[in-house]
Amino acid sequence: MDFVLWGLENQAKIHYAMPLRHMVGDAFSYMKEYDEIAAVNKKNGDFHSADEFLSGFKKTDRLHPVISLCVYYGESEWDGPFSLKDMLEIPEKIEPLVSDYRMNLVQVRSSGELCFSDPDVNMVFDMSRLIYARDYAKIKEVYSDHDIPADLGVVIGAITESQKLIDHAMESEQRGGQINMCNALEKLRQEGRQEGRWEGILEGIRATVRTCRNFNISEADTVRNIMNEFSLSQEEAVNYVKKYW
Repeated sequence: MDFVLWGLENQAKIHYAMPLRHMVGDAFSYMKEYDEIAAVNKKNGDFHSADEFLSGFKKTDRLHPVISLCVYYGESEWDGPFSLKDMLEIPEKIEPLVSDYRMNLVQVRSSGELCFSDPDVNMVFDMSRLIYARDYAKIKEVYSDHDIPADLGVVIGAITESQKLIDHAMESEQRGGQINMCNALEKLRQEGRQEGRWEGILEGIRATVRTCRNFNISEADTVRNIMNEFSLSQEEAVNYVKKYW
């Protein structure tokens, strides 16, 4: 079959007018091919009737099918329209008269039933879907022995909005171009836990400083309090008191 895959919309966010975008884009593609065929027909003058001459399009002429895809890789479920009619308020009596235009939507987060001929594309979809689901056990089970090209790691990081995964993949590319996703994700999880603990410590310091200030405890005593409670040096404690007082 001869067809045109003219448009590939990559959406990290939901676009609530996407069916209309696809309809207009496809229409321009069809009109472009129609104009090209009509120009050739006019030049050749090979019309068999006045109707063909008026149309610029012969009875036997055909256009190529145009296919547009929207690949949505946001973490939330797509709750936008799937067709033109989903964007309209149509009285029931005239609904059968209104033409519809359906959008081709591919959601990464719910693409488990899809199978691509390119193994790299399959891996990107599968890995991204598992990361969205926080199914790290499945990732370890399937990909523990798999080293993948760093550029695929960058794509997966971009899809899942993980700048740290992108940075890790870029660093791996400089060292040889391969990345083990299981090791990378485990490292990121450990870093995340460490960051979470540190955020908890900072919030505790802020709360202590605010409490001391509200109860009219001196800055010097506040410094001693947070030095003892959070095992900080005097210099660190002084800086935090100045910052949060």
